[in-house]
Amino acid sequence: MAASAPAGLVAVLLVLATPAFAQDAGGAPPAPATPPLASALPPNAPPTFANLAEKQLDAVVFISTTQTPPQGGPQAGPRGPEVPGFPPGSPFEEFFREFRDRQRGQPQQQQAPRPTAALGSGFIIDPAGFVVTNSHVVSEATEISVTMHDGTKLPAKLVGVDGPTDLAVLKVESKKPLVFAPWGDSEALRVGDWVVAIGNPFGLGGSVTAGILSARQRDIQQGPYDDYLQTDASINRGNSGGPLYNLNGEVIGINTAIYSPTGGSVGIGFAIPSSVARPVVEQLRDHGQVRRGWLGVQVQSVTPDIAESLGMQEPAGALVTSVSPEGPAGKGGVRQGDVITRFNGESIEQMRELPRVVAATKIGSAVPLELVREGKAETLTVTVGELEPQEQVAMSGSSGAPRPETTVDSKQVLGLTLSQLTPGLRDSFSINPDVEGVVVTEVGDASAASERGIEAGDVIVEAGQEPVKTPEDLNRLVDDARSQGRKTVLMLLSRDGDLRYVPMPIEDRKG
Repeated sequence: MAASAPAGLVAVLLVLATPAFAQDAGGAPPAPATPPLASALPPNAPPTFANLAEKQLDAVVFISTTQTPPQGGPQAGPRGPEVPGFPPGSPFEEFFREFRDRQRGQPQQQQAPRPTAALGSGFIIDPAGFVVTNSHVVSEATEISVTMHDGTKLPAKLVGVDGPTDLAVLKVESKKPLVFAPWGDSEALRVGDWVVAIGNPFGLGGSVTAGILSARQRDIQQGPYDDYLQTDASINRGNSGGPLYNLNGEVIGINTAIYSPTGGSVGIGFAIPSSVARPVVEQLRDHGQVRRGWLGVQVQSVTPDIAESLGMQEPAGALVTSVSPEGPAGKGGVRQGDVITRFNGESIEQMRELPRVVAATKIGSAVPLELVREGKAETLTVTVGELEPQEQVAMSGSSGAPRPETTVDSKQVLGLTLSQLTPGLRDSFSINPDVEGVVVTEVGDASAASERGIEAGDVIVEAGQEPVKTPEDLNRLVDDARSQGRKTVLMLLSRDGDLRYVPMPIEDRKG
């Protein structure tokens, strides 16, 4: 008796296995049979990926790690029997929930923390035994092992990691020659080109999947150098760190993340392009760390409203919100409010491109920097510095700045209630003593300012790239912008010591 299969799967198989033939009412013979499936593929599609897989499977490895939780950590303490997971709402879920609840009511023996294991993928880039993977695959690992395609298991040593790009390099010692994967040029890949992924999804080693390059330059908010390739080749948990190949069998990406509301592949996977990964990997292999160029500025995106406020034709470049006086940009003459449009010959179309381009520039080199200042193009020369490793400081959230307890003179401008900075207001809103401007004491719930994210406690430092010291200054600058026919006025705001530009719509004054 044939085994049953899910209804959806049966329908797909039936469609492929039983093509329908049309026949007219007069009993005409059926149309010619459908040609073989291979001829229905796009003209340039390879008939098979078998040759690529056969050559590259031995270069792909499967990485297992062990992390030992600290004594007294969250895994220490009473533990009940492991309960399998079931789909929400299923009868099994309800049954095991009751079982688990009963178990919690019984005394359990105190157990030591159990080591946890993680699985991932990687690939050999050098016959000397260097292996590339993701840093999140090996982070906090106390033991790392690499399993070859033939089943050989080798201990691995961590050579170096780079958190900002999520890359790591391992080293293994092998008595037999190692097959390695060559690098390819991700920049030569076009959207729509075929790609092949090989990895260890769900621990199923040696899995080969194929798809196309769906998009380029994806920013998935994982770090300052996001520039991901997107593919519909099936990528799942365990594929992290595995290679993405072009049809020449060259690595053009490192599979890193997926978008998935279910936890499984839905055809949206992301890979670090080889143009980003290769120089990082080479530094990790040779030096165990990565040195990056540094400019010494903070920047934000140029939106259409900001471009209009600055008199720019198109929203492009990186808007400088602050400059370190002793940094390369400060010494080179870059000012707050400048829009950087080119760096070292490369066009900066979007803000996020600048950190990546600067980081990849040779430290100590003098490079041209093109910018727009007060509507005019200028070119400066800056000497690139070295970015020092900095610890990330978690910022504490709040429900908004406290309302001032003292009565102060205020003025309404663009729907904002503004006051001059006083010692009492600085204390009430925790404003740094070196910040100058006018403080926002109230924002209307349905106002344009509220929609732009302005909050009570923000300090307006500039408007129209001119200093603001009183509410009357802001009112005057708004009138100037209105008389020039502008739809917005660009305001520089300070919040918790961070600066950002906000384009505010110029509304007709009421009352």
